[in-house]
Order: sequence, then C-alpha cells, then structure tokens
Amino acid sequence: MAKSPRKPTPSTAVNRTVPRRAPNSELRPREYLTEKEIERLQEAARKRSRYGHRDATMILLTYRHGLRASEVCSLRWDQIELDGGRLHVRRAKGGIDNVHPLSGREIRALRQLRRENMESRYVFVTERGGPATTAGFLKTIARTGEAAKLPFPIHPHMLRHSTGYKLANDGTTLEPFSTLWATKISCTRSDIPKWLRIGSKTFGTTKRAALCEHLC
Repeated sequence: MAKSPRKPTPSTAVNRTVPRRAPNSELRPREYLTEKEIERLQEAARKRSRYGHRDATMILLTYRHGLRASEVCSLRWDQIELDGGRLHVRRAKGGIDNVHPLSGREIRALRQLRRENMESRYVFVTERGGPATTAGFLKTIARTGEAAKLPFPIHPHMLRHSTGYKLANDGTTLEPFSTLWATKISCTRSDIPKWLRIGSKTFGTTKRAALCEHLC
C-alpha cells in the first residue's frame, strides 16, 4: 500500500528583518515649511494640549534661530537674557557658539514660560520636571503637524530647513548668515538638495549650497 504524501510542516521562523525606511521624497514633497505653515503649526500647538504654550514657544525658537532638536531641548535659562533680549546659542555637531537677538514676541513668550517654570534650570521641561527630550519633541512636532492638517508628515529638523529657505528667499548674503550660524561657509558643495534649490532665483547656486551645508 502506497504511503500518503507527508503534509508540509508550517515554518516557525520569524522574519526579523528591519523594514526599510521609505526615502523622504516618498513621504513628503519638500523638507521645509513656509511662514504661513509655521504659524499654523504654532496655533495648533497652543490648542492641542495643556502644554500648548511650551510647545508653541519651542517651535518659535527653533524656527527663528535655526536650532537642532538637541539644541532646543537642552536650552537653559542661563543662556537667555530676557532684559537684554539675547540668546546664547550653544551649537551641536562641532558648531561655534554665538549670541542671537530675541524678538519682542520671543521675549514675551519666554517670560510667560518662566513664570510657569521657576524652579528648573531648563527652559523646556516635561510633565515630570525633567528637560525635554529629542524623542518627545519629535512626537510633539509630528502630532502637531497632524493637528494643523498639514498636507504631509513633518519632523523637527524641517524647522531648521525652513529658516534656510526663508533666508534664501529674502536674498540673505553669506556674511550675515555666517554670523548668525557662527560657522565657516564653504562654497565647494555641489550636491544641493531640492528643498533649497527652489528658493529665490536671485539667490546664487553657490550661496544656496553653502546654506544647505550648514543647515543639515
């Protein structure tokens, strides 16, 4: 009598391969936000949670001063002169520290934040009183972007890119930019990303490349 064919045993192997992340070009059409979109983002942040003022102020300072997520999260009150209207920026990634002027809007927002947070040495703190984290800021920006009904997902570094986009459209020259970011400008880079290419046509390719190099 012929034996019946053995039934295949289901595989118990688990595919532990990490899924490949889609490139940015598939996630969003650009890597910056316009001024109107920044305003929408701040407005949504104010309404989204009970920490709305804190989140809106983080967005404002990050955009105005081209800060990285780690730089804004580690910001301390001893870096801010509310009476003198100055912000002492401590750059990450080997950047050179510098002093930036604060606008009246920023000073008012920071004064309100200080009244709500008199004990911590950090400007932006969590519910438990510790300094804000880059992971938390990432989630906040992503969720606030959804609340603002922006047409694509966003991340914190896009605020820094937005600063460069505005400077490019305003026709900013390299010298003021170098002073603002406290970094040496190199004009040798040619691989200019698309988010900076579409700035003002009067802003030269070499200058655009240099801006990109120090905003990434």
